[in-house]
Amino acid sequence: MKWKLEREEGYFKIYDENKNIAGYFDPDYGEIFPEHKINEIIEEMHKTHEKILGGYLMVPMIKFNVFNEQEIGLDYLQRRVDEVKERVAKWKFFILNQKNPDHKIHVSHTDADMLSIAFPINFETPVQLEKKLLLAKLEITLNSLHENGLL
Repeated sequence: MKWKLEREEGYFKIYDENKNIAGYFDPDYGEIFPEHKINEIIEEMHKTHEKILGGYLMVPMIKFNVFNEQEIGLDYLQRRVDEVKERVAKWKFFILNQKNPDHKIHVSHTDADMLSIAFPINFETPVQLEKKLLLAKLEITLNSLHENGLL
C-alpha cells in the first residue's frame, strides 16, 4: 500500500493510494513556550526540519452504519452489532500488541456514526519534520493496520 502525507497546519493528513483520507498524524512538538506563539514556533520547526520523537496517529476505528438511518430492522441491527464486536476484538488485539497500549477513542469529528481511535507513535530515534522521513516511520504501522483489516 502506498501512503501520502499532506501537512495541514500543525498536523498531517494521511491518504491511501486511492487518495482517500486514511487518518491523521499529530506530531508531538514537545513543550512550546511562549504559548501565544505556538503556531509561529511550529511553523519554524517545520521550516528547519526539527526532530521529534513521535506523535499521535488517529484513524477510523468503527463505522456503525446504524445512526444515520431513519429505521432499521432487528436482523440488520444484530448483524451490525456482531460486526462491531468483531472489529473491537481486532482493535483490542492490535492495541495490546503495541509497545504502548495507551489509546483514546472518540466520536469522529466528520461522522457521528463512526468512532476514531488515536494512539501514540514513538520513534526509536528522533525523526526530522519532513514528510518522506515521517512517512517512512509511519508506514510500518499503517501497513500493519491495513494488513489486519483495520484501515
